Amino acid sequence: MADLLTSWRDTATRRAIESFVDSVTSGSAAVPVPERVAVFDNDGTLWTEKPMPTQLAYVTEQWRARLAEDRSLASRQPYLAVASGDLSWIGAAVDKHYAGDDTDLHILIGAIVEVTKDLSVDAYASSVGEFYRTAQHPTLTRPYAQTVYRPMVELLRYLEAHDFTCYIVSAGERDFMRPMAEDYYGIPPERVIGSAYGLTYDETSAEVRYGTSLEFFDDGPEKPVRIWSRIGRRPIFAAGNANGDMPMLDFALGAATGFGLIVHHDDHTGRGDTPYDKGAEKALAESGERGYTVVSVADDWSSVFPDATV
Repeated sequence: MADLLTSWRDTATRRAIESFVDSVTSGSAAVPVPERVAVFDNDGTLWTEKPMPTQLAYVTEQWRARLAEDRSLASRQPYLAVASGDLSWIGAAVDKHYAGDDTDLHILIGAIVEVTKDLSVDAYASSVGEFYRTAQHPTLTRPYAQTVYRPMVELLRYLEAHDFTCYIVSAGERDFMRPMAEDYYGIPPERVIGSAYGLTYDETSAEVRYGTSLEFFDDGPEKPVRIWSRIGRRPIFAAGNANGDMPMLDFALGAATGFGLIVHHDDHTGRGDTPYDKGAEKALAESGERGYTVVSVADDWSSVFPDATV
């Protein structure tokens, strides 16, 4: 089999991945193919999440459009942050969530839901698709398709070559990820699990539309619940990058032959990936005792992003 992990250096991390895959796919102890389930977080695991998760970049565009029509919205967050041009409140709300304080996250989610209220699922998919076609990452100045982590996409292909079925399991909103998952990762929409807006069926228009609330937030302990409700199997491989991914990794490690991977953003060499530990402090500190394998972006990856294209 050709080397599918071309962006992974020959380190202990790569060898641990290869050893695990070999152990569950060959010999008398091989795991049956239907049970070879792998789950991956998205933001910060499969692509960059700095300076803010991509969905928030999309939603910020929608908030700007709403502000242009109604300036009175600027009296409250997150519209105030958008109107002032200082988006630090938005990033801080996410950081506070990872630290265990969801006060501002509830405000943020309320404003996010306002964007999709009464939209049909097809209209939303069209809007999101247009964003992916035209938007540029704000600091990397390249299309979002070129901000995926090349080694992690290679890892998806490597696992699939060994008969794994791979899923995305993210705190990001499910229908925001679906329009890009197949193009960017080769993951079809039915294998995308994420947070979800409430849905209703409009009999008059024969459309499925978004409601006025978030049905569930797919992070922390919710991840194993959603994995089981959607897949009906315990994964044997899980990859994440944050404290909120720990229950998903622990769920995979609860299998007889489980493997958990944490991406550590520690690269200070200027290759484009923002180094940070915030939101992953617990996962990194407890990685040894919990049995997580830590990926060092600096040491384990020979390249980070796909080559830029014209």
